[in-house]
Amino acid sequence: MSKYVVTVIDTTGIQPYIFTSNRLRENIGASYLVDKATDDWVKKILEEEFKIPRNKQYEPINTSGFSAEIIYAGGGNTLLLFTSLDIAKEFTRKLSRHILIHAPGINLVAAHKEFSWNGCLFSIVQGLIDNELEQLKRAKISSSPLLGLGVTAACNSTQLPAVGMTDKYIDKDEQDRYLISRETEAKLIAGKRAIQELRIKFEPFFDNKVDDFAYRMDHLGRSRNESSYYAVIHADGNNIGKRFKSFGEEGMKANPNDPNQGYINAMRNLSKSVNNAGIKAIKKVIKSIISSIDNEGKIMGKFSLYQDEDGKKYLPFRPLIYGGDDITFICDGRMGLELAAIYLQELEQQKIADGKPLLACAGICIVKSHYPFARAYSLSEALCRNAKKFVKEEDELRGRQFSGIDWHIAASGLFGSIGEIRQREYKVSDGNLNMRPVLIQDEINQWRTWSNVTNTVIAFNEGKEWKDRRNKVIAFREKLREGKDAVKQFRTAYKIDQLPFIKGGDELALQSEGWMEESCGYFDAIEAMEFYFPLKQE
Repeated sequence: MSKYVVTVIDTTGIQPYIFTSNRLRENIGASYLVDKATDDWVKKILEEEFKIPRNKQYEPINTSGFSAEIIYAGGGNTLLLFTSLDIAKEFTRKLSRHILIHAPGINLVAAHKEFSWNGCLFSIVQGLIDNELEQLKRAKISSSPLLGLGVTAACNSTQLPAVGMTDKYIDKDEQDRYLISRETEAKLIAGKRAIQELRIKFEPFFDNKVDDFAYRMDHLGRSRNESSYYAVIHADGNNIGKRFKSFGEEGMKANPNDPNQGYINAMRNLSKSVNNAGIKAIKKVIKSIISSIDNEGKIMGKFSLYQDEDGKKYLPFRPLIYGGDDITFICDGRMGLELAAIYLQELEQQKIADGKPLLACAGICIVKSHYPFARAYSLSEALCRNAKKFVKEEDELRGRQFSGIDWHIAASGLFGSIGEIRQREYKVSDGNLNMRPVLIQDEINQWRTWSNVTNTVIAFNEGKEWKDRRNKVIAFREKLREGKDAVKQFRTAYKIDQLPFIKGGDELALQSEGWMEESCGYFDAIEAMEFYFPLKQE
């Protein structure tokens, strides 16, 4: 029986590589390079160095006559088969060299394992991922580049030795010229290509209402003297690793004559369907924004698109990592909550190859413009983890699966972890002011849902008891801090029979006291009043 080699390639330190810089152009370019490193460049090297045409790279290695086969590639990791260990190692050397030249700063780890075709490829791959690859990640010694000498200048973004200025990579009318290292230079070069490719992919949905995606934070649509916030949204699929593992096993059983090929086909189909589902959800987000732009160039009549001196209008939304279940995008702060919800709701409509809907959780961090991007992204990740924890508990309790969402709105700086922030700012004598995280779906006997949040925001913004009475809303917010008795006194003083309706919990307690057990039902909605308004759905 012929021997083969399975190779798993993964990237490490991706978050710092993409998000450390506060310049959007560099974030865009870095994300683009990571995607290329584990997808397009893998195919490029197989084609140019190993003479395997791109349209043949997925053909079965045991019958194609070629020295390699891609099982799947992209999303930060790659799985391949080779005819020998020497060829596998030669491939990783060539890929590493290409990355060192064209994307300095990206770190790869690779693990190889020989096997015979009558062995269990599924078990071998799982062992590589769970053991060898994890050991390599933990044991990997970070490179220590020479940080410069007394005669060198430092890059503004990476603090590595500078090799030039940004003059060649930014528009002539931009004033923020700065020193750049080779890593930053590669990101800026890639950023231009990324902007062009993204425009080509999604431009058909622009409907002549916008001209381009944002590539600077200012393009996201700041309203001077009114609102100057941007939102970072990080979303991640629920239990995707387990689903890949389970579907791989099913693929083996479905092809008893050649279980390894059944496993390969299953992994490819699931990977492709997850990627397509993520793209469709992004398209839905873009269509929702475009549908909400009126004839005056305003979104729902609330605020105008950013328009430069040449009249070029920018979409106040920009995906940084997309395709698949793991996504990060940025947008105008006033749209972050709604766009995250639209994305999750559309994702749930996409059934992937295993026949089940794709559920996910999202964390949204809304901060002042020019707040350090890396910090905002880090908090959005933590918020996503919060939502995942809550959803997991609900899944186990109710016997069905949910999507979840959590968010934080920072009117000033952010100090400490999300747990510390909520302990410091949202913990009062009666319990927790926040009801977050919440479920995206409605559920019987569960009041911590997205629809309750949005309906309460609308009630405060448009209800006859509250509309145009912002002082009253602020006063109510302060009484919520003081507890249930203070809320009752507030209702008596303002002659309010009932607070806005919240379904699914102890409705009488919520409408009379504003609290249910140790959680407040209205504080989150009041805080989100300036950061949520519904967009048009097609």
